[in-house]
Amino acid sequence: MFENLSDKLDAVFKKLKGHGKLTEQNIQEGLKEVRMALLEADVHYRVVKKFVADIKERALGQEVMKSLTPGQQVIKIVNEKLTELMGSTHEALILSGAAPVSLMLVGLQGSGKTTTAGKLAVFLRKQGRKPYLVPADVYRPAAIEQLAKLGSQLNTPVFPSDPKMDPVDICRNARVASLKEGCDTLLIDTAGRLHIDEALMGELSRIKTMVKPAEILLVADAMTGQDAVNIAKSFDDLLDISGVVLTKMDGDARGGAALSIKAVTNKPIKFVGVGEKLSDLETFHPDRMASKILGMGDVLTLIEKAQSVVDQKEAAELEKKLRKSEFTLEDFRNQMVQVRKMGSLSEMIGMIPGMGKIKQLKNVEVDDRELIHIEAIINSMTPLERKRYAIINGSRRKRIAKGSGTSVQEVNKLLKNYAQVMKMIKQINKGGMRGLGRGMLPF
Repeated sequence: MFENLSDKLDAVFKKLKGHGKLTEQNIQEGLKEVRMALLEADVHYRVVKKFVADIKERALGQEVMKSLTPGQQVIKIVNEKLTELMGSTHEALILSGAAPVSLMLVGLQGSGKTTTAGKLAVFLRKQGRKPYLVPADVYRPAAIEQLAKLGSQLNTPVFPSDPKMDPVDICRNARVASLKEGCDTLLIDTAGRLHIDEALMGELSRIKTMVKPAEILLVADAMTGQDAVNIAKSFDDLLDISGVVLTKMDGDARGGAALSIKAVTNKPIKFVGVGEKLSDLETFHPDRMASKILGMGDVLTLIEKAQSVVDQKEAAELEKKLRKSEFTLEDFRNQMVQVRKMGSLSEMIGMIPGMGKIKQLKNVEVDDRELIHIEAIINSMTPLERKRYAIINGSRRKRIAKGSGTSVQEVNKLLKNYAQVMKMIKQINKGGMRGLGRGMLPF
């Protein structure tokens, strides 16, 4: 997502940096290209018009024209305006009030409301909350069953809705049931339609009146682009939504919805869905997204992901082992398992500043299955082999390859890379960083 927009903005900034001095003409030319890039990214045309006008006003001001680095000043302005466009700061969920606090999920059919309810349950449990899932969609076949399965998978209680029940009665009864279950947060999965109609909005309005939710979150599919913005405005006009959850942000959406929704509705994006797993829901931070769009990475999110999966006690033990050059294949495997919990390698690479601008990495597809193969190979070893890799001879390699469903060549490659890593660790521990040759790096 945003890759095409990032590339085009990067090209514009390179041109501006190439000018020793900025003039009104070259700023005008640059902003024309920025305008086209945003329109191609499916950003609302009125949003683009104001955005470009604001940047032009700032770019022609004294802070830029008299700057020693005018090109960089323009990038700074674009970064600030992009952040402002998407809401400036992250807006957290409203969870205050008497239990149970109700969060109502609304949106069109197929936008991902039910899956988002499960993802929010995971998020809330990490915050120390006790969510209660409420299936209030009595129209879509298997909607109730789908949420019940998610609840079972997450070990989270679900109200036993019946398709014959009125959705308002479901929500009323669920409030009482949630307190008996010791829960403090209702996650209400409401019905959707293929389009907005009077019957749908009437039902949602009745649920809102009865439940008095702390949050009405619109779940919108980022892949629908400009339509997502129009849908958000329609739901907001009728229900006064409190925020938006954009799903499928890991797809090839052009990004227009993320850049337009706040400006059009004045309601914040609170979460983004970045994958199919129930843990793939991230809080939305406008400043981090702006940095990502401009190729500056997203280090804070990367750190947060690492902190969420890394056991501090294990990390301290690992540090001791590294200092003593006692890093075994078992340690190697355990580290890979933690890396995989953080998400895809491609996603993590994109969070590292500057990585998106390296030509060699532009079209490189990072295959996460490679990590799965390595893990399988190490799992096929005996505890002694993981501890003392040097004993792994030809016959052992054949057995490990067969047991892991890989080839002897793949086993050899892993052992060779591991040996190089160990050689590097020993040299670092001896203070021999300068002695590391260019061909020493194993990856």
